[in-house]
Amino acid sequence: MTMMMAVNTIKIKKGRADEVLARFAEPKAVHTYEGFVWMEVLKSDTSDLDYDEIKVCTTWEDESYFKAWAESGRTRRMHKESPTAQVSEEEKPTISAELTTFEVVHRHAPAK
Repeated sequence: MTMMMAVNTIKIKKGRADEVLARFAEPKAVHTYEGFVWMEVLKSDTSDLDYDEIKVCTTWEDESYFKAWAESGRTRRMHKESPTAQVSEEEKPTISAELTTFEVVHRHAPAK
């Protein structure tokens, strides 16, 4: 079994990144799933672009745990009931989202 990381790259309308980032300020249900290791939310420096971008990175003990979370009814309901699910495309802060998965090959902790 190999640890894996799922990275959701979200493009956001310029100036609205903080609105989306606020949704990740507190732990969510994903933190309670078996095999979940940690989550990191990253904000890109997009000063030279016409959109903002964040990456939501979750690390899992292995891919089977990630798939169990992603395919669960609870996760599907949560995404369907998100604050932006019921608003028009013009009102939504997000432009697009792309999920990429990676095998964690090496990880180094600080030297002691």
